[in-house]
Amino acid sequence: MTSLDNAYVLMSVDDAVATLTLNRPDKANALSEAMMDALEERILQAGADDGVRVVVLAAAGKIFCAGHDLAEMTTHGDKGYFVDLFARCSRLMGAIRQCPKPVIAKVQGAAVAAGCQLVATCDLAYAADRAKFGVNGINLGLFCSTPSVALSRAMPRKQALDLALTGRLISAARAAEMGLINAAVPAEALDATVAETAALIAEKLPSAIGLGKDLFHRQLELDESDAYALAGERMAENISQAATRDLIAGFLRKH
Repeated sequence: MTSLDNAYVLMSVDDAVATLTLNRPDKANALSEAMMDALEERILQAGADDGVRVVVLAAAGKIFCAGHDLAEMTTHGDKGYFVDLFARCSRLMGAIRQCPKPVIAKVQGAAVAAGCQLVATCDLAYAADRAKFGVNGINLGLFCSTPSVALSRAMPRKQALDLALTGRLISAARAAEMGLINAAVPAEALDATVAETAALIAEKLPSAIGLGKDLFHRQLELDESDAYALAGERMAENISQAATRDLIAGFLRKH
């Protein structure tokens, strides 16, 4: 991956929480090639930092993310370019899934197309009640195929397909009802809501959180019996870890 100075995605760490801020507000934080590379670089950086326990994905400006950079895309015409572009996008989404730290989307404004895909890919998501969501590529004759992968795993399939086929935008409250986000809150409460959740996670044992995130996503792709088998193996691994056993022993001493 190209080394970047990464002005497109700012990073700060406070109390074991890394905040990654999409920083292209003049372009609605659209996912240009450079923006995707910058975000992937930051995700990998946060994932490898032992001082980070939770990652928050935020955005500068009024719009969370308007999706792919259509202006950049339309300067190309060959299919090979687009195959590479969407593979790059899929790699970014994979980096979020594979990050050993939980990733929380903090959505202050509209998240559409690949921007909505970002929200669906994050482990948790909270939004200001004024935010809007949708996968509206179909309005331009382009079915949001790659976003549909994330949406169909984050919410009921008929609801995901409705968004992809109609291109309609939905409110944050409706997105919460569908399961796309955890909650819609007043805009002035968004920072505190995300900070509270991040802090609760950050105080937990990192090895258990990392194991649990990985297991949770892996078992979703298995049938029930295989999911239980994998979960049992991971739980046995978890309870065998010295740090976990110490916490359990401490709990038993108090009770």
